[in-house]
Amino acid sequence: MGKVYDVLDEKLAAWIERQHLFFVGTAPLAADGHINVSPKGGLRWLRILGPGEVAYLDVVGSGAETIAHARENGRIVIMFCAFEGPPRIVRLHGRATVLLPGEPGFDPLLAHFDPPEHGLRSVIRVEVDRIADSCGYGVPLMRYEGTRKQQEAWLDKRVREGTLDDYVVEKNARSIDGLPAIEQPYRASPAPARDRG
Repeated sequence: MGKVYDVLDEKLAAWIERQHLFFVGTAPLAADGHINVSPKGGLRWLRILGPGEVAYLDVVGSGAETIAHARENGRIVIMFCAFEGPPRIVRLHGRATVLLPGEPGFDPLLAHFDPPEHGLRSVIRVEVDRIADSCGYGVPLMRYEGTRKQQEAWLDKRVREGTLDDYVVEKNARSIDGLPAIEQPYRASPAPARDRG
């Protein structure tokens, strides 16, 4: 059934890179705090950096729970499910670090990605301390049809209107439990121009 792995080896990394969706789970330290699980589409925004390290791009959204929880206590789990082919679930437990634009280490980490044109809020780096899979028999078979376009269109509209920074200040400053997330003042900067030649 389940297996615990010492490292993210080539075979496991290749399986992860074939998935279309992953989930991020975090929680505050407070016993009455709200646990958060967030779906993340697009493995193009996740990178396996080494045998025990991954990172993913964090884009502006309706909340900032992962950032707030990671800053408070660092605990995180990233989960992948096979919706096609043989059933399988893989969980990466670890410690998360949030890197914001302009902070030391952000640019070298960003160089591993092809970032979105707008809305990049942070890079979440995870030092993985437990890698395990399980059967996944309860996960239904589903067919991948493509990427939704609404998020990109919403971000483009906010950028055109000049309201993205205001949105982040209003919606991403604190978690739903009041933990600090995005510090003020916030300035949404477009991803740096990259040489695509």
